[in-house]
Amino acid sequence: MSEHLSPSTLAGRLGRTAALSLVAGTVGGAAVLAGQAFVARHRRYAQPELGLALRATVGRAGAPPLRLVLLGDSSALGVGVDRLDDTIGGQLANLLAEGPTGRQVHLSSVGVSGSRSTDLATQVARALLGERPDVAVILIGANDATTLRRPADAAAYLGAAVHRLREARVEVVVGTCPDLGAVRSIAPPLRHLVGWSGRCVARAQTAAVLDAGGTVVDLAAETGPVFRADAGTLCHDGFHPSADGYRVWAHALLPAVAAAAAVAPRH
Repeated sequence: MSEHLSPSTLAGRLGRTAALSLVAGTVGGAAVLAGQAFVARHRRYAQPELGLALRATVGRAGAPPLRLVLLGDSSALGVGVDRLDDTIGGQLANLLAEGPTGRQVHLSSVGVSGSRSTDLATQVARALLGERPDVAVILIGANDATTLRRPADAAAYLGAAVHRLREARVEVVVGTCPDLGAVRSIAPPLRHLVGWSGRCVARAQTAAVLDAGGTVVDLAAETGPVFRADAGTLCHDGFHPSADGYRVWAHALLPAVAAAAAVAPRH
């Protein structure tokens, strides 16, 4: 004979069943994310090219000089490519040299692969050694997002770096955290989580940079759709940009960098 259940008893049992299912789903989801994070951490990623020059002069002799320095993570070094002209710095330098204002660009980078926003203070100190740069381009945020750092904390360190550079009369352009939902080296659902984290970091970065007097280029909004549509914008590791990817970023940054260069004094 079947057991007769009162509505309150039935509701209680359904509630417990739903709760157990939710817990099981949550635990299962956490296990999937943990497994994907382990795989992502142990993938073979592109490394900095030790022979790649971090300093170069691009443009015709006699053109008005422009000292351009890059700060940030692996993007500021061009990890994923092996020629200076393919790095984001090299591509920006060539675009500025070939543009209507024709600058002779003295390019350098103090970026360090794997850097987070907490590392910018040291990079700013290095960038301000010797001759003061005219324009600084900062590319940071991906490692803050992938390690799930608090966006407000990461943004505060970035804002402090921008403020120090502006106090030194350096024009600053920040490319915010790129669209991490476009990377191929991380599988869903972890890719979605990392992409969401990147968007949170980018929003916090925008506010902090503007407050500090810098200029913001939203790389995720401006270039994310291209990276999602074209796997060729990423290098062999599916995470760092390829030459084509850096070209997409360089063209997105160019208007702001050119405007900053126009403001910077011509020595």
